[in-house]
Amino acid sequence: MAGRADRSRRPLAWLLAAILLVPAAVGARDVDPELRAKLKAAVELSDSFRDRFAAEVWLFDMSNRLADRVPDADYRLRLLRLVHQEATRVDLPPELVLAVIEVESGFDRFALSHAGAQGLMQVMPFWLEEIGHPEDNLIEMRTNLRMGCTILRHYLDMEDGELAPALARYNGSLGSRRYPDRVLTALSERWYQR
Repeated sequence: MAGRADRSRRPLAWLLAAILLVPAAVGARDVDPELRAKLKAAVELSDSFRDRFAAEVWLFDMSNRLADRVPDADYRLRLLRLVHQEATRVDLPPELVLAVIEVESGFDRFALSHAGAQGLMQVMPFWLEEIGHPEDNLIEMRTNLRMGCTILRHYLDMEDGELAPALARYNGSLGSRRYPDRVLTALSERWYQR
């Protein structure tokens, strides 16, 4: 088994071949202190593409794939840039994040789950209090994506790079394949670059 340093340098494209709902079963006071610290650092951080050509190719391709779900072109490009920035910031494939968003909120940044999770990646609001940012807004795209990507990365690290259990943790359905299978299907059918 490769060490954490080796795993973080290795491209995550293999994951594509294989939020956001922070586990609803986890109470607001039953919080992982390591994840709390990561979220706090991520929120306090403030171009993810290696060059302009790569940006244009990825944005054009993903924009075409997303057009039927997000008709406003300006909003769509802003969303895609933020997804790419926040995903690559924590070494996640942006396409994986798009698949999670599709399943979690259907790209509705105003989505609210029955458990109270909010925004594109369905982040639970108790995290804002936990990291000392109660004034932040989970409907705001950058805040939601930054927190959602940080949480997903944390669960992927917890699961030693195993995507299905990390996705299940993200959704609060550890032990079930239903949610991971939905995300992986969305990933392979719509977001994975062929």
